[in-house]
Amino acid sequence: MANTSHRALKLLSLLGSGRRWPLRELAARLGASERTVRRDIETLRRLDYPIATVHGPDGGYRLGAGHTLPPLRFDHDQALAVAVALQTAPSTMFGLGDDAARALATLHQVMPPALRASMESLRLTRLQNYWEFPAPPIDPAALTAVGTAVRHRHLLVTETLRPDGTRPESGDPDFLPAHRIEPHHLVVWAARWYLVAYDLTDDQWRVHRVDRLRPRPTTQSFAARKLPDDDLAHFVMSSHDRGDTLAAWPCTGTARLNLPAHVVARWAPGGSVVEHLDTDHCRLTLGTWSWAGVAGILATFDTELTDLHPPELVQAFRRLAHRWTTIVDTAQEGRQCDP
Repeated sequence: MANTSHRALKLLSLLGSGRRWPLRELAARLGASERTVRRDIETLRRLDYPIATVHGPDGGYRLGAGHTLPPLRFDHDQALAVAVALQTAPSTMFGLGDDAARALATLHQVMPPALRASMESLRLTRLQNYWEFPAPPIDPAALTAVGTAVRHRHLLVTETLRPDGTRPESGDPDFLPAHRIEPHHLVVWAARWYLVAYDLTDDQWRVHRVDRLRPRPTTQSFAARKLPDDDLAHFVMSSHDRGDTLAAWPCTGTARLNLPAHVVARWAPGGSVVEHLDTDHCRLTLGTWSWAGVAGILATFDTELTDLHPPELVQAFRRLAHRWTTIVDTAQEGRQCDP
């Protein structure tokens, strides 16, 4: 009976994914015969789960739409996935740590003892390394407003905030008037939330940092547009003016690179700023915990560097150049001494 219940629960979780499942594939995933799977499906139907049969060569089974389902229970694998997801969510959704912890505690209370033990066996400790610099916390209300607008294809009126989250007043150098935008996609990259939107004020596609927006929802609908790039990830990563701001590091330097801004933007670390200069050059400003770290990251772009600032960065390059020259000379002397 326990095996039957576990198999039916897993069958229900597979059907709950929303896709159509051929009988042969269900049997393979459950490790049971097709006859047994049919019997389990009939059992679930008697429990009022609306499992529809799709006839034809591409037929199978799926959960029916438009019905009220009884409460679904997690199977073992789902319980582990939820435990890991809720404990690691704060690393990509900053500001939701307390909410994720409360959600995990609530799930523990309603889980059966066996599943609760599995979830509690995955107590994680997340450590921040030297290279991480999280984005500012996301206002849940702003994230909800943007996500709802994306889902329902409703226009947004947005204002751009300062990096500290304050609103610049009219007349301030960094003040921008409100824009009307069509929000198309939310993207999470390097622990930062970005919105891909068509700006009706400027008549062009833009990438916005969600934590830098103050959105005002509307009920005005818009039609879907062809995206500016077939690869949405490439578009976000190569957009240098996506609203990124400089992170606070002990050492911050800048250099002019002989590379286009869209190339550098894709590989620059989080918390850095890429400035477009012309089609073949850009300026990169970044920080790390040491001047050698700033110089080392700049060197990874394998291009000519000019206009280095401040003097501490120039000194770091001199020290590294001397160190690397010594390493090369020592290696050459070693090869000459080999018999």
